[in-house]
Amino acid sequence: MDFELNEEQLMVRDTIRKFAETELEPKAAELDKTREFPWDTVRKLGELGFLGAPVPEEYGGGGMDSISYLIIGMEIARCDASHATIIGAHCSLAVLSILQYGTEEQKHKYLPKMCSGEWLGAFSLTEPNAGSDASNLETVAVKDGEYYVINGHKQWCTNGAEASVIVLFANTNPEAGLRGITPFIIEKDMEGFSVGNIEDTMGIRGSHQTELNFENCRVHESQILGGEGNIGKGFKIAMIILDNGRIGMAGASIGIAQAALEAAVKYANQREQFGQKIARFQAIQWMIADMATELEAAKQLAYYAAWLKGAGKKVTAEAAMAKMFASEVAGRVTDLALQIHGGYGYSREYPLERFVRDARIKRIYEGTNEIQRLVISRDILRRYS
Repeated sequence: MDFELNEEQLMVRDTIRKFAETELEPKAAELDKTREFPWDTVRKLGELGFLGAPVPEEYGGGGMDSISYLIIGMEIARCDASHATIIGAHCSLAVLSILQYGTEEQKHKYLPKMCSGEWLGAFSLTEPNAGSDASNLETVAVKDGEYYVINGHKQWCTNGAEASVIVLFANTNPEAGLRGITPFIIEKDMEGFSVGNIEDTMGIRGSHQTELNFENCRVHESQILGGEGNIGKGFKIAMIILDNGRIGMAGASIGIAQAALEAAVKYANQREQFGQKIARFQAIQWMIADMATELEAAKQLAYYAAWLKGAGKKVTAEAAMAKMFASEVAGRVTDLALQIHGGYGYSREYPLERFVRDARIKRIYEGTNEIQRLVISRDILRRYS
């Protein structure tokens, strides 16, 4: 197996790293304080081709491979986890939903503007009573001639307040259970659709998680994602799309952990106690060794999952493994990095406390790690039975 990045992947890495270090990292602390949505840098990412990186050029995308897209998420999260969250929800979930399941008409209508950054995307599955149990949707879409009338309430929709295009999952046949869920493409100016409360979150505060309200929202049948053939197939589609998101989530977790490790090493090489740099103490060295080892293992899991996806192979278990392990590594690495900083790590003068807060959500959204363990175990039990 070749562990070296190819020339194109290295170019992508160097380009996004330079942009993230110069444009994103200097603003990260301020975004965390103000909660302002970073439209200027999001649009710049679109101009550079990073909002539609894995989308074929015929739809306005960058035509990049899955490894390159993973690298983009890692490098952005290394400098600001909020931007990584915004782009992950937009591209891994909304854009790739339309690319993988949309009709040709839908692809040509939405993808070019989403890839350019003119339109931002969101993916809305979660509801107050449908979190880990994503099948328990109470948002309903009732057929009325050529239209569906949607009523319901969605929650925790990343980019929901800013998105022009939302991939929405609603129940068109409640009696059918999982087979009654249908995917729709919602546009922000549709009558009956409104944005509710923006959650006051612990971390990733430059990214907004939003309530969405649907009150007799009339949606034409042409807005079914992929057309009428996908009526009742929404749950299956959502689960497959979440595989994309989980690989991206692993990349974002790795980026945060990488930033924490780098900060810890820099601090350990500067801080003096008992007449020497604290990097010379074995306790600190062992912390750094554990951090670096786990981080490298998380990278390899994520690269493998991305490689499988690029090869067109099933990635459900591998994506879940990468997301679960990388998010838990991010938690351990950021915590150890804060410990190395001592009291300074607990101060907002240093970025470690933000890294800890940003990393914490990774074990929860796009499927809690408890759900990831269910996904992995079920896949492995089938695989070896």
